[in-house]
Amino acid sequence: MQVKEFSFEKLNVWQKSRVLVKEIYSNTKLFPQDERYGLCSQMQRAAISVMSNIAEGSSRKSKKDQSNFYQIGYSSLMELINDIIIIRDLEFIKQNEYEKLRNMSAEVSMMLNALYVSIRGKNA
Repeated sequence: MQVKEFSFEKLNVWQKSRVLVKEIYSNTKLFPQDERYGLCSQMQRAAISVMSNIAEGSSRKSKKDQSNFYQIGYSSLMELINDIIIIRDLEFIKQNEYEKLRNMSAEVSMMLNALYVSIRGKNA
């Protein structure tokens, strides 16, 4: 039986954010045990929020609703980038992992911003 693919799954930005979620989970597994319910949980929730808001926004009928969810996803991404900076400052990750996460986040940021602008342009 073939699984139905939804429109959000075809979005490159959603696909990239999915990879980012997996990277965040992979990195947070290595955090100190006492961060399990702190930064670890915070970062995982922020990463999932990016991905989930892209999916939910794509299902909305009005361009205003769509752009609102994309904006929320972008805000979650900024929260995640902030947390990535914090974990580097705390030396929970090495410089090469920091750069990898920052570059992945920057790519999702550009793509999500472009999606938001394209929707808002149609809304005007």
